[in-house]
Amino acid sequence: MDRNQFVETLKAKIDEWNAEIDKLEARMRQESAEQRAEYEKRMEEMRAQRDRAAEELRQHRDESEAEWEKRRVEAERAWDDIREGFRRAWERVTT
Repeated sequence: MDRNQFVETLKAKIDEWNAEIDKLEARMRQESAEQRAEYEKRMEEMRAQRDRAAEELRQHRDESEAEWEKRRVEAERAWDDIREGFRRAWERVTT
């Protein structure tokens, strides 16, 4: 994957996660206080992963193709970790 594809993929996923967090916030308002506390905890985890992805996006958007090629494997590995962290937090809330 080249840098531009990576950046676009990351941007699209962040947008998707923002929509999922918004849906969860709406759903959370209908739950008991105890459930809301649990939702909020998980949403903080999801926001942290989203923010981490946004930072990755900023870094890669500004780097040159040569810099990207040097860091590509590291960036893709970091992205896999971020995506997995969001997925785990999401599953704990929705199951």
